[in-house]
Amino acid sequence: MAAALGVLPYRHVLTLPNEPAAVRLARETAQQALTEWGIGLHRTVVDAALLMLSELVTNSVRHAAEMSPQITVMYAASGSRLALAVHDRHPYQPPLPRADTSTGGLGTVMELTRQHGGTAAVHGDAEGKTIWINLPL
Repeated sequence: MAAALGVLPYRHVLTLPNEPAAVRLARETAQQALTEWGIGLHRTVVDAALLMLSELVTNSVRHAAEMSPQITVMYAASGSRLALAVHDRHPYQPPLPRADTSTGGLGTVMELTRQHGGTAAVHGDAEGKTIWINLPL
């Protein structure tokens, strides 16, 4: 999926301390990048993507901060697609829940992903894990 990010003309990578303020900073940076790329913030799918981003960063702060003092947030877009990802160095790769069996956190992310016709994936390696979300615009 990282290769797919390379085909999207707009890309931004942000490394943040893995602490609660990262949630706000990741969201504000995403809003700024989307605005600069000409993607309207008042679209339903963009609202959902920003909420998903907040949930993913919050999960990293809550569950990975001890093993991952920093997180990397990636955004990419084209006229028809939006991708976002959150990477931390914690080795645990959570299963992506079915949207109808889980509430909060990844359950919310999966429900919003499905509602908007997107896809989600977890990729792990010796460097930790990355959770990817791809959405049609």
